[in-house]
Parts: sequence; C-alpha cells; structure tokens
Amino acid sequence: MFQTAFTLSLTQFARTLSLPERLQHSPLRNLALEGFRQRNLALDALFYDVKVITPEEAFYISDSLAAEGAILIVPPSGLGGLTLCETIDEFVLRGGGNARALAVAGIGGSALGAAAFARNVADAIDAPVAVVVSGYGIADAITEAFGGLLFFGHLRGLRPLLESLDDLAGRPKVGAQRDGTAARTSLDTRTAQALLADPRLSFRLLTGHSKGNLVLSAALHNLCKQDEARITELARHAKIVTIGARIAMPPVFTDVVDVMGEWDWFGEINSRAFIHADRRVAQAWHHTNTDLGGHLPVTTTLREILAASPIVGSPKTAEHQDETLGAISKPAMPNTEAPLPAVPDGRQKATREAVKKAFPVSIAAAAQPAGFGASDDAQSAKPH
Repeated sequence: MFQTAFTLSLTQFARTLSLPERLQHSPLRNLALEGFRQRNLALDALFYDVKVITPEEAFYISDSLAAEGAILIVPPSGLGGLTLCETIDEFVLRGGGNARALAVAGIGGSALGAAAFARNVADAIDAPVAVVVSGYGIADAITEAFGGLLFFGHLRGLRPLLESLDDLAGRPKVGAQRDGTAARTSLDTRTAQALLADPRLSFRLLTGHSKGNLVLSAALHNLCKQDEARITELARHAKIVTIGARIAMPPVFTDVVDVMGEWDWFGEINSRAFIHADRRVAQAWHHTNTDLGGHLPVTTTLREILAASPIVGSPKTAEHQDETLGAISKPAMPNTEAPLPAVPDGRQKATREAVKKAFPVSIAAAAQPAGFGASDDAQSAKPH
C-alpha cells in the first residue's frame, strides 16, 4: 500500500508544479475542473494497480492526466518506459504498430489509471499495449451531476452531446479531435475507433474495465456502420475481454469473454442484464488494486483466459508465427510430461507459455521522450 500512496503523492506533486503553465490556457476551465481531476486521480489510485507505474513514468504523465483522447504505449514491466502520444500518426511513428492489445480504462479516467490497467494487460500478454485516456472535462462534470458515475451505461448518449462545450472552452486538440466540428461520439470513443480502423495497426486483444467497456463497444459499433470490411477482419482474429461491466458488442465478434467479480455489485448496476458473465472471479469486487483485499487480478485472470482459449491467428502474422511459435490455430498436442514446477507466484509455467503462443514474443520497447507530452490543459455467437 505504501507504493500506491507514494505514486499518488508524486503524481499530485508533479501536477501541482505544472499548474501555472496550464493556467495560461483556458484558465477558468482548468481552475473549475482541477478539483474533480485530483479527486479522480485518487479514485484511480484506489481502483487500479498504480504501483506498477514507476515514479519516472508517473511524473512524465502528470501534466496530461485528463487529456481525453491521448494515447499511451505501455510495455510490460521492466521493458522500457511508457510513451505518450497526441495523435494516431505520432502513435504509429513511436512504435504503436508493435502494440498487440488495445485497452480502455474507466473509473476516474486519468492517465495514471489508464497506464496502470494497460501495464497489467501488458504483463499478461508479454507485449506492448495501447491505451486511450478517457480524461475528465466539462461534459463529464455535467453527466456526473445526472448520476453518470453510477449509471454510465444508461446515460451514454448524454456525454457526447455535451462535449461541444469542452471544445468551446478550449479543450486541447489531441487524439482523433475534429477541428471545429461537433461529433455524436465522445473524443475517447473517436480515438479508439480511429485506432481500430487504421490499417497500419493490428490488435489481437481488445479489453476494457468498467466504463472503458462502453467506450470500446461504442467504437466498434460505429466502425461497423462505417467500414464493414475492417470490422470483419478485426472480428476474425481479435478476442474481446470485458472486465467489471458487461456491455453489448457487435454480433460479428464471437470471441467475447465477460469477466465479473463475485462481489461486484457496482459493475452489475452498469451491466446489461441479458448478457451473462462468462467468468466470475471469486471474492473479487470492482477494483483491480492488488494492494487491497477483494481485488480482481487483471494479469492473472487474463493469463488464465488466454491459456484456456488462445486467440485465432491473424492472416497477416500467421506465416511468421508458423516459423517461430507455430500456428496458433493448430490444436495443442496432449501433454504427457510431468507437471511443471510452480513459479514463485504460484502459477504454472505452462500457463505463461500458453499465453506466449497467442502473442508475438518480440517486444519493441518504446523510447520515452525527453519532455512532457501534450498537456491536458495546454495545446461465441455471443447473445450480446
């Protein structure tokens, strides 16, 4: 718990140092929202495993905690620092093409919570993960007043309509921002959709936690209407894992696993009743912070899911995998050897090896830029 408190305190301190610079742009907006953003940062520190983010990384992203639409490239623990990107093109140039999963966090929507959730996912698949920051702006404050914190799944149409107020108040143009035009979807959703639609990128795992599942669902449904060929290609080789909220995904996606904690009443309130949980984690609530009791262990849970149900190989990477790891679609041979010894954390090495077969082992560690990124205040057929 000490490491969680230290990471939170360091991030808050670094953000305070950058406040004078951020107030030079849209001072009224930033002053009005800063208290909410600090509160959401504390919520994310409780709900996410923020201790997996190093002090250097926490300091690096502190200036962009609420930059809705910003993209982070998060490698596994010990394999390089995370990278903050303002646009899709920058994401690709900085090594985003090596990301094998797209993640979207929920709860407070801070960059710290998003990075922590993505780091848990990256550790599970041993590959870099792209994560979209949900942020916190005027639209979020208004929808929250109408109960958006508890009923985000049922108020999904309100927030996009109010985001035009954020644009008028001088919101920074990051992510898939459209210059001077109002949109029917929120900026985090548009950014996730742009990443999924980009032919330069190939994600094999799509995962979200809490409200992040709603963002992911909206992005996929919008893409279904705009690019049927692309969505068909994604559905052919991508697995979707939702955590903490069951949200309807497009019917073309048949490999969907809905994960819920046994005690997660908060997630149940915001879930669709007609969608049944595929996996319930015993004695787990809504949070993923391993420092607290009743947590849902993201890394362990994902490893077990991927080991039991590997992802179908992508046509673009099948040839390479045949030469290095073997075709993912081939059935595994029966194991006649004695069980492998338990690793220090109590899991079998066989589980980790099964996960590696589902993802390329080559990991390009993204180089961390010298300075801060863009400030949030500056410039089976499943019955879903």
